[in-house]
Amino acid sequence: MKLIQPFAGWRPRPGLASEVAAPPYDVLSSQEARLLVKDHPHSFLYVSKAEIALDSALSPYDEQVYQTAAQRFDSLKEQGILQQDSSPCLYIYQLTYKERVQTGVVAAASIAAYRDNRIRKHELTRPDKENDRTRLAEVLSAHSGPVFLIYRHAEPLDALIQQIQNASPPDESFLADDGVHHALWVISDQALIAQLVELFEQQPRLYIADGHHRSAAAARVAERQPAADRFLAVIFPDKQLQILDYNRVVKDLRGLSVTQFLQAVQQHFHVAPAATAVAPKERHTFGLYVDKQWYQLSLEQKWIDESDPIASLDVALLDRYLLQPILGIVDPRRDQRIDFIGGVRGTAALQELVDGGSMAAAFSLCPTSLSELLAVADAGQIMPPKSTWFEPKLRDGLVVQTF
Repeated sequence: MKLIQPFAGWRPRPGLASEVAAPPYDVLSSQEARLLVKDHPHSFLYVSKAEIALDSALSPYDEQVYQTAAQRFDSLKEQGILQQDSSPCLYIYQLTYKERVQTGVVAAASIAAYRDNRIRKHELTRPDKENDRTRLAEVLSAHSGPVFLIYRHAEPLDALIQQIQNASPPDESFLADDGVHHALWVISDQALIAQLVELFEQQPRLYIADGHHRSAAAARVAERQPAADRFLAVIFPDKQLQILDYNRVVKDLRGLSVTQFLQAVQQHFHVAPAATAVAPKERHTFGLYVDKQWYQLSLEQKWIDESDPIASLDVALLDRYLLQPILGIVDPRRDQRIDFIGGVRGTAALQELVDGGSMAAAFSLCPTSLSELLAVADAGQIMPPKSTWFEPKLRDGLVVQTF
């Protein structure tokens, strides 16, 4: 089975992409999503995050949510708001934000390759989120949120993608509310499709950047429905990508006073009050915000084993020397006392959560590097949960793969 294949995608009717395509389900709270769709009645958030159409007291995992998602998806198709391409296609998807441009190929990726570790993971998943995306895919008979994959750049492949872009204007192009420009080229020419499929076949492996829950869910769906043997993916070259920080907030100090907590932190970290918000730029330094005060934390070098690609990650060091021993957060994937905030929201979002009282403390981290991610994946190892945040985010509903 080839690593990638074309598919007949469902896409917004010409001129409606900006109204339909939506941010990923997991970067917005339900409240934020409700506000976002007020002026966008056809937003795909009504499918990917269907609780926003229901009573806010209802659990987002209630079966009614999934049935509502299926109804909304069917309605988009029946109204012609989503239309299916007449033949299997590949697609080029370009995102531009400020000075950064990244261009990838939208394809149906092999679940067999995912199971065989040719499509490599670097994180474990949270059961509740994996269950959620599995159920959504089942009721839709579709994968609507693309998995963000990485390939190691190769000149023949990169050149062909550029050649296709230069040959014609995009079939879809719009500027989203967040300032990201999205463009999509539809590749229906069978010769070009065959060339792209074969060039990707020369890649020894692909890497998951974002979408571990969606790919794991797709594999689970395929166990029950063997025909659903592929998942929706966009594959980008490594040289175009940037990882942002992925920060942490915790709900309580495990019964410690702020003074006791800071004393405990000083067992492994040098702690210095900071006059402004701390956004670390160097490895092994961290920001801490607690009780309306920022601190810079520097882990003492004697506690760091740089020869270990996992243990030397900042997310792992914070877990090992602070979150676990001091706050008792042993399993960040399941512990409801911790949450994760993408660096795109900045340190102000961390302060807001703590000052508002919903969280007791926040930790800002230096971004994991792409080379660290690839090294971990190549070693067949797993990073701690929520180690990487990629930006800009791919839009749901721009191309949907049914099965």
